[in-house]
Amino acid sequence: MQASGKTVTTQQAIEIAKAHYQMRRFAEAEAICRQILSVEPKNGEALHLMGVVFCENGNNKQAVKYITQAIKINKNVPDYYHNLGLALQNQGELQKALLQYRMAITLKPTLTVSHMNMANILQSQGKLEEALAHYQKAIDADPGFALAHYNLGNVYANSGRYDESIKPYERAIALKPDLAEAYTNLGVALKEKGRLAESIALHQRAIALKPDLPIAYNNLGTSLQAQDRYAEAEAMYTKAISLQPVNPDAWFNLAFALQMDRKLAESITAAEQAVAVAPDSQSALTTLIHQRQHACSWDGLAAHEQKLLAMIRQGRNGISPFSALCLPSVTARDQLICARGYSKKYIVAPEFRFTHAPGAPRAKLRLGYLSADYHQHPTAYLMAELIERHDREKFEVAGYSYGPDDGGEMRQRLVKAFDKFVDVRALSHPDAAKKIHDDGVDILIDLKGYTGDARIQIASYRPAPIQVNYLGYPGTMGTDFMDYIIADPFVAPFDQQPFFSEQIVQLPDCYQPNDTHRRIAEPAPTRALCGLPEQGFVFCSFNSAYKITPDVFTVWMNLLKAVPGSVLWLFEANQLVRQNLNREAQARGVDPARMVFAPPLPLPEHLARHRLADLFLDNLPVNAHTGASDALWAGLPLVTCAGQSFVSRVAGSLLTAAGVPELITYNLQDYEALALGLAQNPDRLKSVRDKIVRTRAQMPLFDIQKYVGNLEKAYRAMWKTWEAGEAPRQFRVSP
Repeated sequence: MQASGKTVTTQQAIEIAKAHYQMRRFAEAEAICRQILSVEPKNGEALHLMGVVFCENGNNKQAVKYITQAIKINKNVPDYYHNLGLALQNQGELQKALLQYRMAITLKPTLTVSHMNMANILQSQGKLEEALAHYQKAIDADPGFALAHYNLGNVYANSGRYDESIKPYERAIALKPDLAEAYTNLGVALKEKGRLAESIALHQRAIALKPDLPIAYNNLGTSLQAQDRYAEAEAMYTKAISLQPVNPDAWFNLAFALQMDRKLAESITAAEQAVAVAPDSQSALTTLIHQRQHACSWDGLAAHEQKLLAMIRQGRNGISPFSALCLPSVTARDQLICARGYSKKYIVAPEFRFTHAPGAPRAKLRLGYLSADYHQHPTAYLMAELIERHDREKFEVAGYSYGPDDGGEMRQRLVKAFDKFVDVRALSHPDAAKKIHDDGVDILIDLKGYTGDARIQIASYRPAPIQVNYLGYPGTMGTDFMDYIIADPFVAPFDQQPFFSEQIVQLPDCYQPNDTHRRIAEPAPTRALCGLPEQGFVFCSFNSAYKITPDVFTVWMNLLKAVPGSVLWLFEANQLVRQNLNREAQARGVDPARMVFAPPLPLPEHLARHRLADLFLDNLPVNAHTGASDALWAGLPLVTCAGQSFVSRVAGSLLTAAGVPELITYNLQDYEALALGLAQNPDRLKSVRDKIVRTRAQMPLFDIQKYVGNLEKAYRAMWKTWEAGEAPRQFRVSP
């Protein structure tokens, strides 16, 4: 047989062909294999090598054909099965590929590449535990296999187990210091732990090693964004997009950064591009929907909302639960499905969680309130007096803050109100959890849930034996590390328990506390100063713009048409809201001049201007929450339409506790009729307003002393249940 101009044996020809293959001279290797097969058609080595060459050239169909023939001749060569698996994998026949890799491993249990490829397929199929096992077997067979360590870290990270991903990434870097992808993925893991400075340095190292790596720029952007460095983050996302224009992650991250940087129009453009390049990306779609809701940009929005809702019902993970609350047709069941899927990213392995056992009885329970909102924020406005009024003979009360210190009056008041105030901004998630645990907190109360700037990861380490979802997030968190949710009979009847991962605890009146020290500026401003007509009925809605839906807006326009001379007074969150709502009003036959837009004001002045309005109109599916309390505190009647889930029943709860349940409706037709009836009957409206003002001091909504007593009863009952070794259970606090 001739090879390289010499007469050689068949085996020598095989070795020469292999040498050509190793040097990637595939044409020469193929020619020698064909020569061998012309003489020995059943030469297994030649058939196998021929198949491998076809695989390298992208002709996987021919590769499968030749390697299958080789296996028929010799069924005991593990490399044959491995390479057949590779060709099948390249063709997308993953189950058949897995079967071949299993055969290869059966023949040679230490065949690292087969374990690796199997694990890659299993990971892509979401079979993470199986993937972990095979990556680990590859490492056991070859501890120096850097890519196996790297991929092991990826599996942990993709399942939300960031703590466990760190060591594999570090080992991969130690074995292969130029593996840029390992640096940036380690940076992501450290960001999730709150170690932002280290995260940023790792992404920068990855970029230095591989300047054309789009994911490193995208990841660097997310870490910068977590430090509120929005302009720098925008630059990184833009660089990632320049390297990889079809990059939905970078596009929707850019959209979010632009929104936070108050560039809403540019944000919407970026979100639209994210959906264009990845129409099936739930993250891109969620971003687009929420940005357009903030702008009241409704053209085509309903179709996007229905598509996202379908994704939730299909069990797609990673969809923001807060965004789900804002979907018009969402149900409590949908919200639970969404929250459960999203919460998977916060899973902490049992060995990283703190454990707890009852200790010696003590006179005082230690409460820890965890939040980013200890400053001028609606949550702070609601709960400041609650913290001040806790019974210090029975409770020690600590505040754990990971939000900004604005140095304002509310911040100072809260720092003074807590027995202990701890700023954990500089601590990583596990270190913040350790601080809470080391402080001996008995009941940790999370005030953020899935709202902006939340650090849910802190609670995921289970730093306290009892953990409570309270006030900030009006829905279930779908996790196993929140034991209870504070509610009331209106917002969460016990028949809704199947839609909460937490056990429902009902306070007897309303779940929401209220600060009775909220000052209302005197004197009230004039109508002229606020841009309102001197005469005419004033409907108002000072809710955030994202809460306004087309159906509710249509009702509002109907009311303007039915009440001559009336105006609608709205909060102006951004310039796009004014432009879009003016257009929507005109499309409904209403002069846009009949809408007046209110700028932001300090709370006392904001409360004072409520006295110029005649009737507050609520939203659906997201009710007014703090805004409804503000209206009732200022003596302004509010009409609501209660839905089926917590977020859409808050205003109804407030109205019940304020003694005016007659202002609650349950469909938009009745909502419109009630608002119109009040607007057309001044005496009836005055009677309602007078009742709110006259009875305000006696109603449960503003009886903060009674409220604190009921909440403390709830905390005591939770503690007794835990001390008794019983599982959390739903209960109602007796008045």
